[in-house]
Amino acid sequence: MTELFDSYRNNYRDVVQSSIDFSGLPHSFFMRAKADLLRELIARRLGPEKPGMLDVGCGVGSFHPLLRGMVGRLSGIDVSSDCITQARINNRDVDYPDFDGQRFPFENASFDLVTTICVMHHVAPADWAHFMGEMRRVVRPGGLICVIEHNPLNPLTRLAVSRCEFDRDAVLLGAGTTRKLMAAGGLREIDSRYFLLLPWETKSARRIENALSNVPLGAQYAAFGTV
Repeated sequence: MTELFDSYRNNYRDVVQSSIDFSGLPHSFFMRAKADLLRELIARRLGPEKPGMLDVGCGVGSFHPLLRGMVGRLSGIDVSSDCITQARINNRDVDYPDFDGQRFPFENASFDLVTTICVMHHVAPADWAHFMGEMRRVVRPGGLICVIEHNPLNPLTRLAVSRCEFDRDAVLLGAGTTRKLMAAGGLREIDSRYFLLLPWETKSARRIENALSNVPLGAQYAAFGTV
């Protein structure tokens, strides 16, 4: 997997965009939706203080500019050293330590919030428990883990995954599976919500999405739990 993502260091966004061109939406639309969801989740579950955050599987760091002003200390790790090299160039204010792909390079309880965004479907199912355990290890007591993933029940999501070059070996996991992994890892107050149902960013569209967040219609979902 490391070699696969190394090869897409310079055209990651283009490859993702080509897989979703049928939607008529730019990749930035999907990233802003994730940023908005995290902003709401931070306010609701962590309070007014800007959390220290780790982004696991951050790629070239294209999501990180959207987090400025939302979080405090921000770190990102990825198995692709080439992607991390590009992320360091793109975001000089973010910490990107080297990562061996197994143990996260941080002490226990180092962060208030750990996220992993559309990454777990690239992790072998046999390693999901270890991956979740490492996220839990580096979150402080009372902190939060948030997993954002593709919704395998959405046919357009499956189409996008089938069209994406580096998703060819993906194993999609539903929200129920992710919640069970969180529970097995000792997380509390576990919940999930679906989003990216409507192709608009208007307030009315967001209200509709919020009203339907428990219905498995959205293109993606967020599952989250407290340590």
